[in-house]
Amino acid sequence: MPAPAPPIRLGPPTPYISSHGSKVARLHMYDWIVLILLAVLDGVLNIIEPFHRFVGSEMMTDLRYPMKGNTVPFWAVPIIGIIGPMVIITVIYFKKRNVYDLHHAILVLITAVLTDAIKDGVGRPRPDFFWRCFPDGKPEYNNFTTGAICHGQASVIKEGHKSFPSGHTSWSFAGLGFLSWYLAGKIKVFDRRGHVAKVCIVLSPLLLAALVAVSRVDDYWHHWQDVCTGGLLGFTVASICYLQFFPLPSDENGLWPHAYFRHILEPEGDSQAQPTYMSRRSSVQNGSFQYSPDAVEMRSTSQAMDSMEAGQRAQ
Repeated sequence: MPAPAPPIRLGPPTPYISSHGSKVARLHMYDWIVLILLAVLDGVLNIIEPFHRFVGSEMMTDLRYPMKGNTVPFWAVPIIGIIGPMVIITVIYFKKRNVYDLHHAILVLITAVLTDAIKDGVGRPRPDFFWRCFPDGKPEYNNFTTGAICHGQASVIKEGHKSFPSGHTSWSFAGLGFLSWYLAGKIKVFDRRGHVAKVCIVLSPLLLAALVAVSRVDDYWHHWQDVCTGGLLGFTVASICYLQFFPLPSDENGLWPHAYFRHILEPEGDSQAQPTYMSRRSSVQNGSFQYSPDAVEMRSTSQAMDSMEAGQRAQ
């Protein structure tokens, strides 16, 4: 009986930024265009006037919370939701050499557009709306409808109609939620070895996002429904975007993105690489793909082996 064929070992993925960055950029050209359009659309949504929901005199009872500053300022949200996770993802990139990991900004922009569109459409007043509407503390209402007649600063009143959902919360749960998914796959938290430290690492970004959400209620910028909806919105977008690029973290091959396996099946090169390509494709299609930390093994279970075994049985 002939000796079994040696396993085919594939090292770390070859599409490094230094040599394949321009090709990856061309392949994702339409994604970059969408990214720019989303940024422009979000800018427009922040400029237009939101819907001014009716606020009567009786409703003001629940909208008289004091105006406070932001515990988490606006400029800190991109750092928490985009820059911070991107730094961690980039560090992992330089260790794993996987250019396809850099897909983070678009999910935050998707979340921003959804959040701001809902804000403008709903126009829910913030908990401190009374003081935005009547900064001098002297309320004025319509004698017939009892609707508030605001005499505060227009920009402050405009911002006062953007309570639902919380943008701080949705951005934080989008960026940090994606990071939690990402870390769960990279450190293989579902490897059934019971390492509590891995669970703590994966949940840490979600804890930070939750603290941002709590600060919005504490500062009286949002109602509790606003932050709950914002968190659900952000984490949903993060989950959809992650699963578009990566397998589930519990998957045996959850470490690498889908694009890496397409690179295995369709490697670059001339016709001399064709036999290797066919062998790889056969192995993956037959379910014989295995991952190891430093390389990828694909056991040779192709039709050639099956034919050889069938011939031996016939003898």
